[in-house]
Amino acid sequence: MPRYQWLLFDADGTLFDYERAEAVALARAFQRCRLPFKPDFLTAYRDINQKVWQSLEKGLTTPDELKVQRFELLFEAIGITHEPAGFSDVYLKCLAECSELIAGACDMLNALRRNYRMAILTNGLQAVQRARLARSAIRDQISAIIISEEIGFAKPAKEYFDAAFARLGNPPKSEVLMIGDNWVSDIQGAAWYGLDTCWFNPRRQPRPDCLAITLEVASLRELTDWLR
Repeated sequence: MPRYQWLLFDADGTLFDYERAEAVALARAFQRCRLPFKPDFLTAYRDINQKVWQSLEKGLTTPDELKVQRFELLFEAIGITHEPAGFSDVYLKCLAECSELIAGACDMLNALRRNYRMAILTNGLQAVQRARLARSAIRDQISAIIISEEIGFAKPAKEYFDAAFARLGNPPKSEVLMIGDNWVSDIQGAAWYGLDTCWFNPRRQPRPDCLAITLEVASLRELTDWLR
C-alpha cells in the first residue's frame, strides 16, 4: 500500500507553468487596455509582484490590496498613467485564461491517481485559480483546491494548513506529502506543520541548510518514480 493517503501540490510553478502564463497575461492586458507594452515591463512587474506576494505571505497585506498595489507600483516604475484597479481586473481575466501545465504534470497525476488522493494548496487568487483548474487537463484528477484568499490565511501560516486539513477531513499528518517549488511557503510551512515535504527544484537551486526535507526532485518524473 502507498505510504501516503494525500498528495498536496502547490499550484504555480509546481503544476501550472506560471511564468509562461504571467508573461502572456501581462502582454494581453496591456493590449486590451490599449497601452504600449515593452518586454522590460515584464521584468519590472515580476520584481514588484514577488515583493508584494512576500508581504501577503507575511500577513502584511491582503489579497485585495495586492491586486491593486502591484500595478500602482508598476505604473509608477515605468511611467504610465492608468487606473490600476481596472487594469488589475483585466489582467486577472487574462491570467485565468492561461492553464498551461509544467512539463510532465498531467502524466504524473494520471500515473498516481489510482493510489493517492490529490489536492492543490495555493496562495493564488480565487478568480484565477479556480478558472485555470476548470479549463485545465488535470481538473478531474484533483479532489480539492484550497485557496488562501478564500480562507483568510496564506501559506506558510499554521492557520492555513489547519483550514486545509479540515477541508480534507483531517487525515493523519504522517499520511500526507506536500509538494511545492517555493521553499518558504510550501516547504518550510509544511515542515513546520509536521508534514513530509518534497521540494520541486527544477533549476537546482542550493538547498538551505536550515530544514530537513523528505525529498528533492528536479522533474515531476522523478517524483512519479519515487511514489510508485
